[in-house]
Amino acid sequence: MITLTSRAAARVRAMQAEAAAGDRRLRVLVDEGGCSGRQYGMSFDEPKAGDRELESEGVRMVVDGASFALLDGTSIDFDDGLHGKGFEIKNPNATSTCGCGKSFS
Repeated sequence: MITLTSRAAARVRAMQAEAAAGDRRLRVLVDEGGCSGRQYGMSFDEPKAGDRELESEGVRMVVDGASFALLDGTSIDFDDGLHGKGFEIKNPNATSTCGCGKSFS
């Protein structure tokens, strides 16, 4: 399962409205790259064959199978305070992360 905090869900809904994303879902994914080997990604997308469909805080999400294996149990928050970093991903499957928190191994 991947969960969003209420702050993250509110920000996703605002971004979805700004992007006129309509019924597209939040795609949460892992790509090769970043300073620790893998990096997180998010976009608005339609479900594809093999995707897992999830919902948290009223936000519908899709995750491909390979990414889900690396993200199961992850929590996504959003911090827009004075020193906020934007989306903050807490992944219990990561063995190490980089200083920016956007990549992991």
